[in-house]
Order: sequence, then C-alpha cells, then structure tokens
Amino acid sequence: MHEKECLVFLNLLSIGYRTVLKLRETFGTLENALNATASDLLNIKGIRRKTIEAICEKRSSSCTEKEFALLARTSFQAITIDEPEYPEYLRQISTPPLVLYVWGTLAPADSNAIAVVGTRNPTQYGKRIAHKISYDLAGQDVTIVSGLAKGLDSEAHRGALESGGRTIAVLGSGLLRLYPHENKRLAEKIAQNGAVIAEFPLETTPFRSNFPIRNRIISGLSMGTIVVEAAVKSGTLITAGFALEQNRTVFGIPGNIDQPSSEGVNSLIKQGASLIQSADDVFRELPALKRSQTFSETKAPAEAAVKLSKEEKEIFDLISTQPIHIDEITEKSSRTAPEVSVLVLTLEIKQVIKQIPGKFYTINENVLAAARG
Repeated sequence: MHEKECLVFLNLLSIGYRTVLKLRETFGTLENALNATASDLLNIKGIRRKTIEAICEKRSSSCTEKEFALLARTSFQAITIDEPEYPEYLRQISTPPLVLYVWGTLAPADSNAIAVVGTRNPTQYGKRIAHKISYDLAGQDVTIVSGLAKGLDSEAHRGALESGGRTIAVLGSGLLRLYPHENKRLAEKIAQNGAVIAEFPLETTPFRSNFPIRNRIISGLSMGTIVVEAAVKSGTLITAGFALEQNRTVFGIPGNIDQPSSEGVNSLIKQGASLIQSADDVFRELPALKRSQTFSETKAPAEAAVKLSKEEKEIFDLISTQPIHIDEITEKSSRTAPEVSVLVLTLEIKQVIKQIPGKFYTINENVLAAARG
C-alpha cells in the first residue's frame, strides 16, 4: 500500500495521529510499518498491544480496497494529512484526523474561518443571533464552521448560505450515514457552497461518542469559536474547551440569565471568554481575521429592501424610527407570535430593521426610502 492507502487503512481501525508518528519514526514510512513483522511492531514503545494485534489481523484484508471502491461510487473525496489540500489550521492541533472525507470543496479561503456553535434546543433569541452573526461574518468572506446538528448549528449554516458565503459542516458520522436525516437538504446546499466533512469512514453510524470527538475538528478548523447558547453540561462547551486547548479564541454571546440554555455561555464569559454582540466585535477582538474590503454596511440593506415579501412588508410597515417592542408588533399584526418572530428575524437579516436592547425594533434609516418604495 502507498502512504495514502496506509493512512486510510489506519483510520479504518480508529488508529490516531500519535501512533502514526511512532510508526513513521520507527520504520520511516507507513508502508514499511505495515509490512513489518508482528514482533518488530510489538517492540515499539508507546503503542498498545491491542493496536498492534488489530493492524496484524486486518492488514491482509480487503477493507481498504472496499473503502476506496465505495468512495469511487460517490462524489466525495478523501484528503489525508499528508496532502496539501488538508487544512493547515487543522494540521496544527495535537490530534489532527488522519483522513478527511469531503463532500464539496475545501478552499484556501477557508483558513479564514470562525466556528459558530450552540445548543440543539435554542430559544428564538439564540436562533436569531446565531443566524445573524453567521450571516454577517460570511458576508464578509469568513467561512462559518459548525456541526450540522439541529438547533443553532443549523441556523449558523443557514445564515452563512443566505449571505452567499461559505460554510463547512463537520459530521459525527460517515458521509453515507448523514445525521440528522432532516438536514439532508441543508447538507446538499452546504456541499454546493463549501463542504460537509467527516473523519469517520464512509458508513460509520452516528454513535453518540463520535460527537465529542468531532468537536475538536470544528474548533481546529477555525481561528475562533463563538458560543451562542449552551447549557452547563452542553456538548458545545466541549468544543469551547478544545478551542482553548488549541490556543484559539473563544467568544461568548451573553444570554438571558433566567434561561438554562444560557448558563453555560454566561459561565464561559465569566471565566474569560471574549464577550461579543456583533460581527464587528469579532473582527475587533481577532485582528488576524480578514474581512472583505468591498463589504458595505449599507449595500446589503439597499439590495434587500426591494425584495420584501407581502408578509415581510406587513410587519415592516408596523415599525418606524421610534422603538417598538416585539409584543406590540404582534398585537398590531394579524399573525401569531411565532410567525412574527420569524418575519422580524428575516427583516433583521435583510438589515431593513435593527434591534435595540429589550427586544425593541426600529427602522434602519439607511434603507427607509428604498423599502417604502
């Protein structure tokens, strides 16, 4: 086997980066290592006997050939840690994945990335914030990285896509066992405007234990990680922990102190995570993060203002330059509170209105004339 095949083989056995380093240090190449005798392999210090036995048992099998045959029947690709296409930021972490299975494309520009993560059971506030900050960052050429999970991960991906920007989803399963199933259409859109990736072999089931493991990739691909909403025992905090271990910046968006879903992120902020409220805050806190030089704060609203749907226009017409609370908007409209929340969120994403503290909204005066017309 050549080195790429060797890496795919070892990845199939769930053998990690540190073992690969020891094998190469001892034998020069992985090909030499996999051709070595069992006694020579057992003489290597620091590798468990169980690992050596697995290598010796499986190296004559056809598992690697089957994986490549499966890969050939898809539009996916396998990128190993030895290849130049492998993300450089990810290569720098202490335990980088040996192989990345990729649906879509990984671009050089994806090194300018921020992770946006949060609970699977968010509040409307959390959904709006995750969507908006991802929209604003991706609209300024920042790739948004998240985990395709229900809740805030999905909102982060959607926000990036709606801005026309790039996004990367990191799975806790194989690409042929996409999870959650209801996000299949979202995954297809991500693959067209970024990548859906996994370190797990193609047919790996989404075991619960896989998700904390994949979280190191979410943070490892990114210059910083934004936590939107997270409970005290949330898996989101595992991602934040990996980011800190990797010497990456952790950001927290403050949440309602009465909401359990905000306890984790508020605690992170108390412990020193950078408190942010907007995309501009991220750029200020992380000067190395590049932003589009052609981005204009008023360009996007001007374009969006002439594209309001009938429903959006109905809500827009209830808002003026004087602050109005969302409850009052609901009372004055003919719609339910959830419907109003969605429409207000859409208007804010299109930047024709803006929120001020306390769930009050006003018109974005830069686009008042265009929107009314």
